[in-house]
Amino acid sequence: MPNTKKTVSSPEDFDSDIFEQAAVALQLASVTNDSEVHKHHHRKGQLILSVHGAVSCEVPNALWLVPPQHAVWIPSGTPHSCRVTQNARTCFLFVEPSAASMPEYCCTIAITPLVRELILYLAEQEPSYSSESKTARLVTVLLEQLSDAPIEELHLPISEHPKIRHISDTLFADPSDRTTLRQWAEQLATSERTLARLVKNDTGLSFGRWRQQLHLMIALSKLAEGESVQNVAGMLGYDSVNAFITMFKKSLGKSPTQYFSSLH
Repeated sequence: MPNTKKTVSSPEDFDSDIFEQAAVALQLASVTNDSEVHKHHHRKGQLILSVHGAVSCEVPNALWLVPPQHAVWIPSGTPHSCRVTQNARTCFLFVEPSAASMPEYCCTIAITPLVRELILYLAEQEPSYSSESKTARLVTVLLEQLSDAPIEELHLPISEHPKIRHISDTLFADPSDRTTLRQWAEQLATSERTLARLVKNDTGLSFGRWRQQLHLMIALSKLAEGESVQNVAGMLGYDSVNAFITMFKKSLGKSPTQYFSSLH
């Protein structure tokens, strides 16, 4: 008999693929420190919902961020690893490949209050429910609603190319690093033009736009943890709080305060 959800402390301890039901859910309690689930994949598609805090999910060539009241969709068979921020509350929904009309690619989805409550309710139920049960009927409604959920662009294209990986690892370790493209090219023994073309070809973005998107991902994660706007602006190396707010608003259409207020 598999672990029940009430005893699971990590999604790695729960094998969703042994269940034939259209969808099963799992909720994890808060963690006191950042925690990581190593690279793995499922037969079922997986939706990772952030109830509180933020979740980042790495798939081939991209890093997806899940701020509160959003979820990342990972199609069946896609290798992925996840990291949750301190004190995050996370819910996992596992969906049979043929059970719902979901995207065939990874994406971040905005979750309505109805879908959120349906997922949380399902997480309290035993996964081996009958196809004739009330839970099964609820799952039908959930998957219909989920298929219509809007998709948002909250991801960072990443690359396994050693030069780009070195830059991204450095910037994640120290987001305030303002090394220019020319300086990176000198460090990596290549020309500025070649490095610019490499970043563009591998990520689809210019170096400046790519670094700004990396800053946005880190900002969303830190703000979701409860860090102040002022602290996050300083952490990312902005000269002023206003400059950071301008970047954030340009990217997401709202100031940090407005954005997080709209998630409740």
